[in-house]
Amino acid sequence: MKIGIIGLGLIGGSLFKDLKKLHDVIGISQSQNGENIFKSYEVLKDRELIFVCTPMNKTLKVLDELEEILPPDTVVADVCSLKEFVSQKQRPYKFIPSHPMAGTENKGFESSFCGLFKGAKWVITGEKNEKLISIIESLGATPVFTTAKKHDEAVAMISHMPMVIAQALVLAAKENPLAIEIASSGFRDTTRLALSNEEMACDMVKMNHKNIEQSILKLYKAVGDLTKGDYPKTIVEIKSIRSKMF
Repeated sequence: MKIGIIGLGLIGGSLFKDLKKLHDVIGISQSQNGENIFKSYEVLKDRELIFVCTPMNKTLKVLDELEEILPPDTVVADVCSLKEFVSQKQRPYKFIPSHPMAGTENKGFESSFCGLFKGAKWVITGEKNEKLISIIESLGATPVFTTAKKHDEAVAMISHMPMVIAQALVLAAKENPLAIEIASSGFRDTTRLALSNEEMACDMVKMNHKNIEQSILKLYKAVGDLTKGDYPKTIVEIKSIRSKMF
């Protein structure tokens, strides 16, 4: 398949490294150079499938610019961690909002690697397009279909709120010098998301703050319920729920 990837950061770079083993893949990047990496969108005209992997604050501009270049049968999928904001406009090409539930706290092409998507869920809020689905499955990921609204509510709970909480924990701990000195693996693992890409983190908080706020309220209630109930029994239930998630 002829595939184009716009933006070669962690996600785009990992796609590029994985897919070029099996397909005719080209990348578009203003910062990276190399074989099959270009600066202009013009080279995308013959692509069957294009992944837009730019930061969220740049994605709409890219999608608009592609309207002037691509034929109507081109499949275009974004990988943004929010879906409602990209779903407001009809595109002249086949646009499919999607979000791979994979990543690390690192950023950039140098942090990308083959196998990032293996075993991951890949959310799709648009049509069930066979080209996109086949590529997702070839990467070892599993497509999950839902609506943009439900997606944004869910990622606020499992991704965006945990990031904010991790950042808040670090800020709270700085007031206690001894805590900073003796912090070990538990605190390190709990606060890993505090190291998230700054640009991505700002986009998440700015663009999904209402859902994040609702998630924090639900967390506050859950903490209250946890301390009031049968704690040992609740811990067993929590372990059971978590075992079904991972």
